[in-house]
Amino acid sequence: MSNLPKSLLDLDYAELGQLLFSYGVKKHHTKALWRAIQFFGYTDLSEAGLLPPLQKWIAENVGPEKPYFIEQPEQVEEIHSGDGMTRKYLLRLSDGQVIETVLMGYDGRFTACLSSQAGCAMGCVFCATGQMGFVRHLRVGEIVAQILHVRRALAKSHPHRRLRNIVLMGMGEPLHNYDAVMKAMDIASDRAGSCIGPSHIAISTVGLVPNILRMAEENRPYRLAVSLHGSKEEERAALVPASKKWNLEMLIDACRSYCSTTGKRIFFEWTLIDGKNDSPETAHRLAALLQGMDSHVNIIPLNPTNGFSGTASESGLEFQKILRESGIPCTFRQRRGIDVAAGCGMLKAERLRKQLPAS
Repeated sequence: MSNLPKSLLDLDYAELGQLLFSYGVKKHHTKALWRAIQFFGYTDLSEAGLLPPLQKWIAENVGPEKPYFIEQPEQVEEIHSGDGMTRKYLLRLSDGQVIETVLMGYDGRFTACLSSQAGCAMGCVFCATGQMGFVRHLRVGEIVAQILHVRRALAKSHPHRRLRNIVLMGMGEPLHNYDAVMKAMDIASDRAGSCIGPSHIAISTVGLVPNILRMAEENRPYRLAVSLHGSKEEERAALVPASKKWNLEMLIDACRSYCSTTGKRIFFEWTLIDGKNDSPETAHRLAALLQGMDSHVNIIPLNPTNGFSGTASESGLEFQKILRESGIPCTFRQRRGIDVAAGCGMLKAERLRKQLPAS
């Protein structure tokens, strides 16, 4: 068994209660400690006004050079977008890895976009994170810590507003880190904690078929978003290497199975790339592919990266029109924070570029 310190943010409610019990602290103290950590977001539990049994346990066990700690990534950088509603945070983890978290406001509703990995193994050719390669999975506590970070920031800037939505669309492939992501979202949706409604949590994937089916089998309450980007195999495989392992036919079959098993709608993400997947022919194929499935297509103008550019608005509007006329619900997703490189992986990539010595 490892003697390394353990993060309290890695624990769900039951595990926290069991931990206290193992030290002789009665389990009825669990709720007070859980709320101090997950609802109020204390990083120094000595300030939480807890009862003496908890104060004693905390003094003996939580803190530097003690068995347990509370995850608090170092904020390396914070950039505010010119739209006034988007903030991007570059956060350094305890081992020095740097991840990105974004807080976005939409008419008073606030959404956190979280990272699930340091880097990404999927290698999507138009994605800045995919171009960095995979480093490691994030632990449960490192995902939860992002939520608490943006909640603290929101409390300072908008004290009467609360974080309402979470999207796992930051750095990494969430379904590649399935167990940690699901446990972190169970913690995030706990009513005594951050209390994010499960229907307000969206988990995005480039198409890891086995774990889409696992989500369905386990009847996970979260929304599923699938990054599609291509309506025929060669088109998609050129953009999303994961399609070579789980091809388009397998992915669509898994999505249909998910819908029939869970009764939930699937959201398909479609990044419009100029000259690659924005033609009327592609739109017609996509409409045919999704017929009969409870689905909604979110069209996303590309965040420019690695020589790829977003498609012209005229092409995008024609693409949307074709889908709608075919009976496929379709909306443009707002592109936020491009002036601060708020697209996935863009801020980290820009910072690394600036740090490289001139050649």
